[in-house]
Amino acid sequence: MFDITFIDTYWSLLPALIAIALALITKEVYSSLFIGILVGGMLYSNFSFTGTIEHVFKDGMIAQLSDSWNVGILIFLVVLGTMVMLMNRAGGSAAFGKWAVAHVKTKAGAQVSTIILGMLIFIDDYFNCLTVGSVMRPVTDKHKISREKLAYLIDATAAPVCIIAPISSWAAAVTGFVDGANGLTLFVRAIPYNFYALLTIVMMFGLTFMNFDYGAMKKAEEHSQVKDFKNAFGDSEGLLGAVDQPHPPTSVKGRVIHLIFPIASLIVCCVIGMIYTGGFFSGENFVDAFSGSDASVGLVYGSVAALILTVIFFMATRVLGFIECMNSIPEGFKSMVPAILVLTLAWTLKSMTDSLGAANYVAGIFENFADGSAVMSFIPAVVFIIGAFLAFATGTSWGTFGILIPIVVNVFGSNMGNELMIISISACMAGAVCGDHCSPISDTTIMASAGAQCDHIKHVSTQLPYAMTAAAVSFAAYIISGFIRNWLICLPLGIVIMLGTLFVIKQKAK
Repeated sequence: MFDITFIDTYWSLLPALIAIALALITKEVYSSLFIGILVGGMLYSNFSFTGTIEHVFKDGMIAQLSDSWNVGILIFLVVLGTMVMLMNRAGGSAAFGKWAVAHVKTKAGAQVSTIILGMLIFIDDYFNCLTVGSVMRPVTDKHKISREKLAYLIDATAAPVCIIAPISSWAAAVTGFVDGANGLTLFVRAIPYNFYALLTIVMMFGLTFMNFDYGAMKKAEEHSQVKDFKNAFGDSEGLLGAVDQPHPPTSVKGRVIHLIFPIASLIVCCVIGMIYTGGFFSGENFVDAFSGSDASVGLVYGSVAALILTVIFFMATRVLGFIECMNSIPEGFKSMVPAILVLTLAWTLKSMTDSLGAANYVAGIFENFADGSAVMSFIPAVVFIIGAFLAFATGTSWGTFGILIPIVVNVFGSNMGNELMIISISACMAGAVCGDHCSPISDTTIMASAGAQCDHIKHVSTQLPYAMTAAAVSFAAYIISGFIRNWLICLPLGIVIMLGTLFVIKQKAK
């Protein structure tokens, strides 16, 4: 219809920017994502009506829901929703809540417990978000910690922890994007330079022990002091702002073991499932099996096995009967419908920006800078900014890894002795996690909202000032590291700058 090329140009970023802006303005995520998708379809088809419809639904939504990876993630979500419902009906969550109230005496203790649990579950970010949320929600509710703050703690211990854990689905993804070098060795060497991930963890502990909040989070925390939280999983707002569902009766026979056993089963079975897909039982060693694993399939295998074990355990201990366990399956599915809908729309929007060549456009900007700049020491800081922007606009950090890491390797060569290349690759990973952390259309951000049973847009708006603070300090740290190139100096310096920044913010917040 129009003789204009929108592909591989700055127009390719428009759909994501429109969706993000509308979501933040209207506080409504479903229509905002769909409008962004429609704009992407129109640009791709040059405003052809039939072309737009075909691209949005056939090439976009249907193709995403037909993708085996995405289907695996959706099955994993449904199984996790069922597990949460089972733990709730069995009384395990309520029993843990009572135990935690007796042992976790302070608000700071509840937050530290959430952070530590999030750091311990480093296998996969989806698994982290929903597990930490289901376990810690009763504890944080008792101490009147807002759902927004819980969502931030979950989100900040999901991707940032996975990206510095050598045994995780994220490490496997990153190593797969490195050609001509040992990906796992490079990943391990890049960990001390992953300033955003490390400083985010420092920031969480700093906020907790300094006992203050700022920005939109401060208002959410003040509101939580007068908010009437319901029992363990009863939320007056509901999952992602949905209408609250009636809750089934809880077994009076439940004990803490009825929460610990399902969670432990999930962890063990998911690890086994992932290394199975990587060929561990066919002769591969553990590290190589994890690096080569199919996280989507492995999580499905693991979660289904854990669900079966949980049902057997609950029936054997007589806290739930077979019919009650089976009734939890559709209930668990219903609890995950809002998250599944947002994920589907976010994946479709990503497919629109991919088809328009947004990634190629941003990558081209970086290549031009890297080829034409004589100031190589600034490359890590530039890579961090570009990675953050690309992940924010597309809602995916893994996609950002796949685009930028090969470019960085090509710019520097595969020489593992080049410290600046290690720093730049770490900056790529840190920037991708930063953008993913900030983006309303990121699947990890959506999962954190689901795990905390917090309104999604509220989570995004309250988390953004915190994420931007960590990003600003990380940017400064990458400028310093580009010249010093020694993590033993740069990392402690970054931690000091972060704590100093929090101290200044606290004084101004007063």
